[in-house]
Amino acid sequence: MEYVILFAVLAALIVVVGGVMFLRPARRRPRPPVEPEERPRAEAGEAPAATVEDGRATAPVIEKPPPVPSARVEPEIERPPPGAGRLVRLRARLARSQGTFGKALLGLLSRDTLDDEAWEEIEDTLIGADMGVAVSRQITEDLRTRVQVLGTRTPDEVRGMLRDELIKQIGPDVDRSVKTAPHGTRPAVVLVVGVNGTGKTTTCGKLARVLVGDGRTVVLGAADTFRAAAADQLETWGSRVGAPVVRRDEGADPASVAFDAVKKGMDDKTDTVIVDTAGRLHTKTGLMDELGKVKRVIEKQSPIDEILLVLDATTGQNGMQQARVFAEVVNVTGVVLTKLDGTAKGGIVVQVQRELGVPVKLVGLGEGADDLAPFEPEAFVDAILGD
Repeated sequence: MEYVILFAVLAALIVVVGGVMFLRPARRRPRPPVEPEERPRAEAGEAPAATVEDGRATAPVIEKPPPVPSARVEPEIERPPPGAGRLVRLRARLARSQGTFGKALLGLLSRDTLDDEAWEEIEDTLIGADMGVAVSRQITEDLRTRVQVLGTRTPDEVRGMLRDELIKQIGPDVDRSVKTAPHGTRPAVVLVVGVNGTGKTTTCGKLARVLVGDGRTVVLGAADTFRAAAADQLETWGSRVGAPVVRRDEGADPASVAFDAVKKGMDDKTDTVIVDTAGRLHTKTGLMDELGKVKRVIEKQSPIDEILLVLDATTGQNGMQQARVFAEVVNVTGVVLTKLDGTAKGGIVVQVQRELGVPVKLVGLGEGADDLAPFEPEAFVDAILGD
């Protein structure tokens, strides 16, 4: 038994010693140094090999090509693309989101038999698109008369009749230009009003971007001093488009900010001054009175060329109530309809114009910097009717 144990111990010692010898790194003999003139040269297009000096390997020295001088970096000021390209994108987006409205109407009008029930469905479809009861009834009656007179109703005829009626209700011959051109040494003054959440501050920034892209100079007035982020948001737009922003601390008098913005525009001989006002609730009498004060303070030193009311197209009848109250406080000269890309209720265009007696001048179809464009009745109707 003792011999067996002794044999096992010897075997273990042999295994351990053998493993250590096996894992021990082999001692390398130093290579003789290579003389400078004998060092191999790299061929063209090949990286040079490493060299050995004093027994130590040294990394190859690779000559780097001289740096290419970079182009001068200008301040990052966004410029809008040409208006035509922007309008094409807007029409396509509007057609995708509102084509169902046109398809529903065209489908109803293309029925073999148009009885009283079918005409009621057509009228209900128009009312559901926020056309308003009176306008929807008038369009339905006019279409019914034309269909009875013509007799035949091919798809092209039906689409043409509906297109003519919608364009007639929108008003193709209305002046929809936004007055932003300066008057000699006096800048054009644009006052932007509306409730919170309609995209009012964003509209100010987008309008400034379009004007700067057309070569105009713009001053932005951050008169919305009640919403903490409003001035910061407008200042961000100003830095993006290259327009100075006049602002004060939160809670400051909005009328004084508007006054300072117009004064700076006059002193700097700016083309256009755009004043963003507080997103006041139309149900708060005191706040609406303050909006009237802002208007009066500005007019002490300069007339106001445009008062644009920003409405959210998705709000429907609530938006119409806002429009009525704002029109009583300030002389609204034009309407900006935002968020038309997210609703099939484009009929509010007709209703707001009939209620206020002022045209829709601009439309916003998204959150992008270029998603603001002049309102074109023909393009708008073609978009909602689809291809």
